[in-house]
Amino acid sequence: MSGIIEELRNQVKEQGNIVRELKAKQASEEEVKVALTLLQELKERLRIETGAPPKGETKKLTLKTPKGTRDYTAKEMSVRSQIFKKITGVFERHGGVTIDTPVFELKEILTGKYGEDSKLIYDLKDQGGEICSLRYDLTVPFARFVAMNNVKNIKRYQIAKVYRRDQPAMTKGRMREFYQCDFDIAGTYDAMVPDAECVRVAVEVLSQLDVGAFVVKVNHRKILDAVFEASGVPEDKVRTISSAVDKLDKQPWAEVKREMTEEKGLSSEVADRIGEYVQLRGGKELLSKLRELAPLMQTTRAQEGVHEMELFFEYAEIYNVLDQVVFDMSLARGLDYYTGIIYEAVLVEESQAAERTQAKEGDESQVRVGSIAAGGRYDTLVGMFSESQGKKATQVPCVGISFGVERIFSIVMSRMQAEQIKSNQTQVYVIAVGGGLLQERMQIATELWDNGIAAEFMYKAKAKLPNQFKACEDEQIPWAVIVGQSEIDEGVVLIKSMLAKDKSQGNGIPVKRADMVAELKQRFANVVG
Repeated sequence: MSGIIEELRNQVKEQGNIVRELKAKQASEEEVKVALTLLQELKERLRIETGAPPKGETKKLTLKTPKGTRDYTAKEMSVRSQIFKKITGVFERHGGVTIDTPVFELKEILTGKYGEDSKLIYDLKDQGGEICSLRYDLTVPFARFVAMNNVKNIKRYQIAKVYRRDQPAMTKGRMREFYQCDFDIAGTYDAMVPDAECVRVAVEVLSQLDVGAFVVKVNHRKILDAVFEASGVPEDKVRTISSAVDKLDKQPWAEVKREMTEEKGLSSEVADRIGEYVQLRGGKELLSKLRELAPLMQTTRAQEGVHEMELFFEYAEIYNVLDQVVFDMSLARGLDYYTGIIYEAVLVEESQAAERTQAKEGDESQVRVGSIAAGGRYDTLVGMFSESQGKKATQVPCVGISFGVERIFSIVMSRMQAEQIKSNQTQVYVIAVGGGLLQERMQIATELWDNGIAAEFMYKAKAKLPNQFKACEDEQIPWAVIVGQSEIDEGVVLIKSMLAKDKSQGNGIPVKRADMVAELKQRFANVVG
């Protein structure tokens, strides 16, 4: 029970006693009226706090999920489970260990880490003197975990829900409650080695999930900051202008320039200089072009960033992911904590839409469909937390990648036919021929369960044969164990494949009851093989 509600109830009780005492001692009508008014006000506040309907009214219950959230059916959850399993497999193949952090953090932990997106953080009410907020991502809680536990190096993954007070677009997978799958490498290592591995992880995951054609856009915050410096962007406008540049994947340059100048107060000349840089994209050959831009390369940040990107492309080639990487100078990633390489995986559609876009803009060969993974290097975030404790900042360099499961799920589901999705893991359905044989079916199911085989049967004493076969087919259960009284008398069962393509077994192959488990496991192994 909330402390506020408990306090209000106590106040209502105390005020009720005051009213009764005033009436008992026959106080003036005015005194009683004032006390009653206060009592009514307290009761109304209590009603609102508890969500109770006004007196005399029945509260109408609206059966819906909150805006930006949704339920998932059994078949949908089966697909999601497979997605998580594949992602986890890649993370663990790269040496990842998993941790868990609370779904809400102290508000001060999250404050000032997300730039303009900080307005999307869900704040909670004061609970026992602590102001908390629902986590916005898994990265900041991870950095807090590293600082708090004095972790020096770790390859960590986490799959959990995060919350954003965003304007949802459910059909595009943009929600207020959603899962993120994060893989991060914390520790001091040679430059760009873990960064390139994170991109390798992204390519492995997206290839295994078969989401379609994709590219991984990469850029470097040092290069981007050098662009702003060389273009003459005031220091106090760097982050807000960076946020505008990041919209170039969704908006034309003219619209981004308008935001910079009209909404964010940048001069047209400075915006034009920015435009000369941020509209560049290509592969590793773009680095040679950047080295020829004298105004840019005069800055130390640009020199460091270009050198690190040269290393990145060298390692990306070794990791066999170079073909999936695009160097995109418009990629900005608006989060304040990024310090080095940044990247974003986007789906692309090479189709008639691409041809239309190419005809209009002249320089685009692919249509961007949507971001499905993103990340980058954040070397100072852990140090912020140790510094906040009055200690000398302990920097633990970090780099990571985060996958947006809801968008991936939307893509996978759109490509699957509902009848192809199996919602359960059941391998065997136990069927009785004639007479029901409920107890015999229960005994067989128990034996299968005891041996680790997922099995079901119909919960009816006299189950009709057609209904049992239909249940098996509807649930896409691949094997049936069939028994009748004659099979029980002979000590056998019939094992039948229920796959539509396998019609060679007739009513089933007789197997000794004692050999049933071994025979089924052999058949499972043959199918897998």
